[in-house]
Amino acid sequence: MKINYGKHSIGNDDIQSVIKSLKSNNITQGENILKFENALKKFFGSKYSTVVSSGTAALHLAGRALNWTKKDTIVTTPLTFLASINSIIYSGAKPELVDIDKKTYTIDINKLEDKLKKFKKKNKKISAVIAVDYAGHTCDWRGLIYLKNKYSLKLINDNCHAMGSKYLNSYKYAAKYSDIVTHSYHAVKNFTTGEGGSILTNDKKINDRIQKLRSHSIIRDKKIQSSRGNWFYEVDELGYNYRLTDFQSALGISQLKKLKKTILVKKKIAKAYDKNFQNVEYLITPQVSKYCDHSYHLYPLQIRFDKINISKKKLFKIFYKKGINLQVHYIPIFLQKFYRKNYKFNLDELKNSIDFYKNEISIPIYKELTSNQVEYVINNILKINNLR
Repeated sequence: MKINYGKHSIGNDDIQSVIKSLKSNNITQGENILKFENALKKFFGSKYSTVVSSGTAALHLAGRALNWTKKDTIVTTPLTFLASINSIIYSGAKPELVDIDKKTYTIDINKLEDKLKKFKKKNKKISAVIAVDYAGHTCDWRGLIYLKNKYSLKLINDNCHAMGSKYLNSYKYAAKYSDIVTHSYHAVKNFTTGEGGSILTNDKKINDRIQKLRSHSIIRDKKIQSSRGNWFYEVDELGYNYRLTDFQSALGISQLKKLKKTILVKKKIAKAYDKNFQNVEYLITPQVSKYCDHSYHLYPLQIRFDKINISKKKLFKIFYKKGINLQVHYIPIFLQKFYRKNYKFNLDELKNSIDFYKNEISIPIYKELTSNQVEYVINNILKINNLR
């Protein structure tokens, strides 16, 4: 028996949707592309949607659409996947990090304002914030909107963990509170296209540019084609091949229909973990703010390793032998060699992220996890203090 921290859930309906696309005349850029984009707009409440090849591509295009250059400084959180900070670096902009809130594990609003004030005093400006809805817990988006208006910055919601989360009881919060929303549909996310992602926005100008950039910046103008030939196209800036395929979109359409049911299952598992772990001295369960309805892409459990007789490394080895594959989300960005070498982050400002990393393990939570498997995970975690 192998129980991973996360796992995709593919049903026969998903398979049939993909087969239907594969039997069509267009398996790359077919009719399912637009259908998937429309389904995303409807569910997540945005005016525009562009599907792309990955969540990383979505973040990269967000920076390009906002015209970041080396003159820009962009803030994100240290507790995120590398793509969040890489999207800043791709554009030549300078990344800055703001520590996490101890309760939500999302960007700390007060520390963010402290950073904004320091920059303002030096007559410098932060152009944008990439805020990550970590593990499925939403950021304090009303607080972020207040700072956006006060300091004239752009907001990007790295929403890859929180597809299906609610903020103030709405699934449609992300596009409402940010300029750009990025999604990832990687296999372990709440719904999947294998690899893939999308960009949601209410800004037509941003969407038009993203749609162009995702396909080599090729422009096909009917007026010009009428005089030059219907084969003619123009390229006026560097673009990319960041397109999603038709059969991936077919899978996405099918998966999105089941998102709410998937989250209900994951919330039930999280409730079982909460019930069993919340009063254990050496465990810290994730808290949920009143404004948030958590979708539990991850269940980040903190273990006070200083209070037990086992190291994190040893724990992973023992659990692996027991058939439980744990994970860590994430090694803080500033601890990675590349970023340490090239950017001088102040570690004294990032202590919450360091403490969280020391303690955090991501334990299994996915739709097809059985009640017996959940109980097996719980029982083994409750025995941690007796392991050797």
